[in-house]
Amino acid sequence: MSRFSKFLMSKEKRALLEKMLQEEGMVAVSLARIEKRAEQGPANLSSSQQRLWFLDRMEPGSTTYNMPYKIDLRGDLQLTALEAALNEIVERHEILRTVFRRQDGEVQQIVQARQAVQIERQMLSKEELDRLALQEAQRPFDLSAGPLMRATLVQTGEREHTLLLTLHHIVFDGWSMGVLFQELTTLYEAFVEHRPSPLAELPLQYSDYAHWQQEWLQGEEFQKQLSYWQTSLAGAPVVLDLPTDQPRPLLPSYRGGNRSFSLPSVLATELKSWSQGVGATLFMTMFGAFAALLYRYTGQSDLLIGAPVAGRNLRETEGLIGFFVNTLVLRADLTEDPTFAELLHRVKGMTTEALSHQELPFDKLVEHLQPVRDPSRSPLFQVMFNFLDSPHEERKFSGLSLTHGEVLNGTAKFDLTLYVEDGPDGIKGNFEYNRDLFSEATVARMADHLQTLLESVLTHPHLPLSHLPLITDAERDQALFAWNETRTEYPRDLCIHQLVERQAAVRPDAVATLFDGTELTYAELNGRANRLAHLLRKQGVAPDVLVGLCVERSHEMVVGMLGILKAGGAYVPLDPAYPAERLAFMADDADLQVIVTQSHLTAGLPQRARRLICLDSDLAEIERESDQNLISLTEATHLAYVVYTSGSTGTPKGVLVPHRAVNRLVCNTDYVQLDETDVVGQVSNSSFDAATFEVWGALINGGKLVGVTKEMALTPKAFAGAIKEHGVTAMFVTAALFNQIVAAVPDAFSELRHLLVGGEALDPRWVRAAIRGGRPQRLLNGYGPTESTTFATYHLIEEIEEDTTNIPIGRPIANTTAYVLDGQLQLLPIGVPGELYLGGDGVAR
Repeated sequence: MSRFSKFLMSKEKRALLEKMLQEEGMVAVSLARIEKRAEQGPANLSSSQQRLWFLDRMEPGSTTYNMPYKIDLRGDLQLTALEAALNEIVERHEILRTVFRRQDGEVQQIVQARQAVQIERQMLSKEELDRLALQEAQRPFDLSAGPLMRATLVQTGEREHTLLLTLHHIVFDGWSMGVLFQELTTLYEAFVEHRPSPLAELPLQYSDYAHWQQEWLQGEEFQKQLSYWQTSLAGAPVVLDLPTDQPRPLLPSYRGGNRSFSLPSVLATELKSWSQGVGATLFMTMFGAFAALLYRYTGQSDLLIGAPVAGRNLRETEGLIGFFVNTLVLRADLTEDPTFAELLHRVKGMTTEALSHQELPFDKLVEHLQPVRDPSRSPLFQVMFNFLDSPHEERKFSGLSLTHGEVLNGTAKFDLTLYVEDGPDGIKGNFEYNRDLFSEATVARMADHLQTLLESVLTHPHLPLSHLPLITDAERDQALFAWNETRTEYPRDLCIHQLVERQAAVRPDAVATLFDGTELTYAELNGRANRLAHLLRKQGVAPDVLVGLCVERSHEMVVGMLGILKAGGAYVPLDPAYPAERLAFMADDADLQVIVTQSHLTAGLPQRARRLICLDSDLAEIERESDQNLISLTEATHLAYVVYTSGSTGTPKGVLVPHRAVNRLVCNTDYVQLDETDVVGQVSNSSFDAATFEVWGALINGGKLVGVTKEMALTPKAFAGAIKEHGVTAMFVTAALFNQIVAAVPDAFSELRHLLVGGEALDPRWVRAAIRGGRPQRLLNGYGPTESTTFATYHLIEEIEEDTTNIPIGRPIANTTAYVLDGQLQLLPIGVPGELYLGGDGVAR
């Protein structure tokens, strides 16, 4: 599949364009005939050549614009005739003997005197041939010295030869290959029969065209075409934000990869028939599908896509070898989420107009539009669509059969290019992609999605594009089932306090909490919480009644949390460090009638509550209550707590979390396995939802909860010392705190069994430092909004490569589902940004 071909290649295509223009009430552009130059010395470059010369000066030795071909010859090859034919072609077409040099302040193309083409000859195996073909494709040209065409003939069998032909794009294009093959076969046949060349002398040379074009650029027609394109592209976005696998480098390397595919024969036949039925060409249908795919990947409804055209509207240019191809900037309008039928109607009108204004050189368009230049992106567009309707048919002549193809030289000029070839054996495609941005797996999925989209178009042409199926059945099953089969057994019908009571019954003397050097056993904790709960019951606390909890990190905080749950209520953490205005808002919004607190904190609390219960000054009253377990009034679906968000994006809101959601977080889960041997460090205050994991992860599973003061957490060495001193085995820290600790004490977390890090994106630099310093047994990136009860997804970090730039949030934890959806709640492909929708037992009500 030639990457330099074009979608207008034949006289039939020109006739089709003229018919389309007539149908649209338009007139084809009338261009003046090309005349032979009066002076036959050095000539100016064409506009396209100037662009390639500039790019070559910017990156000397680049092979991005090499055009390598592999021509297979089977039969009795006469080497002398082949070499003579190539030499005759080089003699006929001056452009193949041209070099490019700066003279008198201008770059000019200079035709060299007759030079014989020397075909290098080798005998190799087919494996060695492939290696040589790639080497030849990646060997640079010197534009100022030439020659800009080289040929190597490799014999791979008794009657099998391959001609490796490599040219620079500045002297050649896809149409030129057709001219070369036609002349090569004609000349070879003549020379085999010892006849002179039957080809007529060329009336023009490429330099005549270049001279004519430079004059055309000064004329009235140029101004008309420029005006059309300025109007057509006004206000268009010049950046396409395709989701990439790697961050975009500051400068492109043009490292390319290819992913080829073939459409099923039935689908190809139906597409052609359907296109014909709606009055569109296959080019328009495939372009529309490509635009729809980009729309679904990016969400952008106004797209600029490059498309090459032959640039040979003048009949005098049809038989010339040279660089005529031009690039059009096609603007796809997908606003208002059209149906594919409507999109195709828009594409037909847009392409018809664009083709009637195709003479304006692309570089002149860029020069006049002056888009904001970004060295990391090509100007105006970053993706291209190339439709090829000239399949590589086998040629037979003088006892030889000839087939050809292009050697893929590992380059890519754009972020992404889709090549579509319509041939007798069906519709084939190839995605050429920038390897700095995309992985092969991503592009392979892209090819599958294009096919799925085309199938959807045929069955649902009148559905909005956003509703057309995009992902494959296998991907759908993977997203719906394989990644979301997370159900495990856990105590979904019990409440938090009931599970803690179980631990108090079987492990009464085990230490439950450790704060400031003092300990509470499970029996002591349970008894103190029971006394508070009895008092709260008398204050009217019942299921789903909200009770404020404003207590510093301490045994009393845990007693307050557990006591409120035992009474049947749900605690609302009120951080003592919050401003009085925020505390007043939360108390009013939650309609708090009772607040559990400490006496030295009461001054900052709103006075609207009916009752403040101070765990210190009211201790005598609390102590008079029973220390026996209460009859539970709550069920697992009742509220356990309400935590308020930060309010960074507006008014803070309370998130309602039931008992079952907490059980799902810490009981029989898959991301951590906590038991009675674990010591959980509490770094979070009660208003941060990570405290849910810390407090209940320890106490529901019979472990020990160790408080870490704020002052200690902000002193890395003291923090690391406390972890080791108390034998902490499990902990959650924010990404910011993790970075700070690891920077000062790289091995601080080395003795942990479970370390969860989250709250914001992890910096791979500090993760690597922690791994080098001695990684914990399980280092986890935990992610989840408050509404999903602390964690919804996790990623186990084992090793990360040096070039890793981000760390994934992983997969849903047990009894949780996670889907990435678009605005219409359709599943999105891997790697395409969308909204994360979370479900399961952990979602707040």
